[in-house]
Amino acid sequence: MSTATLDISQDQCPITFVKVKLHLEQMQPGEPLLILLREGEPLLNVPRSLLEEGYLVTPPQATEQPGVYCIVTRKPL
Repeated sequence: MSTATLDISQDQCPITFVKVKLHLEQMQPGEPLLILLREGEPLLNVPRSLLEEGYLVTPPQATEQPGVYCIVTRKPL
């Protein structure tokens, strides 16, 4: 199964979480989603909001782009 990627690193809250939710709704259950997001408010709020809604989220990891991190979540089965 391939991993879809959603780049929200240029977006501001609250649209970041809205874009993630809309993308997840289009995916198959169990399909992973790699999310690229900027440090600060998006990095704090997007993972927290996903966890509050019952999604599993990997710890953020820095990317090669300064100030951009990635997390992985998946649509529940």
